[in-house]
Amino acid sequence: MSPAGPLPDAERFARLRLARTDKIGPVTFKQLLDRFGSATRAIDALPDLIRRGGQGHSLPPVERIEAELEAGGRLGARLILLGDADYPANLAAVDPPPPLLWTLGDAALMARPCIGVVGARIASAGGQRIARGLAQQLGEAGHVVVSGLARGIDGAAHAGALPTGTVAVLGGGVDDVYPPDNADLYRQIVEQGCVVSESPVGHRAQAKDFPRRNRIISGLSRGVIVVEAELRSGSLITARLAAEQGRDVFAVPGSPLDPRSRGPNELLRQGAILCEGLEDVERAFTTLRTLREPEMDNPFAGAPDDIDEPLIEQVAALLSPTPTPRDELARALGVPIGMVAAALLELDLAGRATLLPGGLASS
Repeated sequence: MSPAGPLPDAERFARLRLARTDKIGPVTFKQLLDRFGSATRAIDALPDLIRRGGQGHSLPPVERIEAELEAGGRLGARLILLGDADYPANLAAVDPPPPLLWTLGDAALMARPCIGVVGARIASAGGQRIARGLAQQLGEAGHVVVSGLARGIDGAAHAGALPTGTVAVLGGGVDDVYPPDNADLYRQIVEQGCVVSESPVGHRAQAKDFPRRNRIISGLSRGVIVVEAELRSGSLITARLAAEQGRDVFAVPGSPLDPRSRGPNELLRQGAILCEGLEDVERAFTTLRTLREPEMDNPFAGAPDDIDEPLIEQVAALLSPTPTPRDELARALGVPIGMVAAALLELDLAGRATLLPGGLASS
């Protein structure tokens, strides 16, 4: 996905516009880039694809994208797009990677070895002390601590890693300081670390933004440490995402009398690595498997520019709510996988299919 040189300004604008198009998420974004070779060509083709599918959604107006870029410029924020040379390598290996990142501060921190530290918002004093001390040790050992700037464990981890570098991933825009009582910590991270968000500058975080935030935390990291968390919590979602992304999951054990220990203790039952200090992390990292590389083969190789309507309908008829691999659909129809991938993309844009990570699709 890395270009031979810097992305042209027109392509950068097109990638931002495509990423902000209604109903085009990271999977569809990546598929469109693979199908058409650039966001510029994808945008040229998109109106016809949408009309063929009968969908009413459309590209955002140019003025909206210009306004987002101007807002980022006024703030001093930097836009890093998928395909930029300095897009974080660990995040590029996620299937699919986020199309873009807005950053404030030292974005080069994301290229260093990162580890996530997450946990309960309403954390115990002991849990916060563990998170702060562990983050300090990790930083002194050369790791960049990544967390979500929430109350409790997140804030303690950021504070412990400030002198050595920390990355705060936000659900809202990079200017959305939440919670407000972390405003001083936010300013320190902008000065000494890096604040990152997939959301537009000025966007205020909503509940739907936090799973994407958590996915970036785990995606940037070689491993994720959970200090305190209840069984139903965003921290355990981050741990699950880390496992799905091929990262190691660490858990700090706690008293069974404290509900905040139930999450880490359950992770340990499921095979997470026990973490009582830096030594446990370093021991795991000496044998840590290599993170998988992003899929390099273009699934659309050999596909014609136009896909026949009968084939699209045949692919649609084979879909069900159960995710199905596209190579299985290609075998069933006896056609090249590139034609099936193109048909699935059109069905997705028409709202008749859902593209999923790993080359899967469902109805």
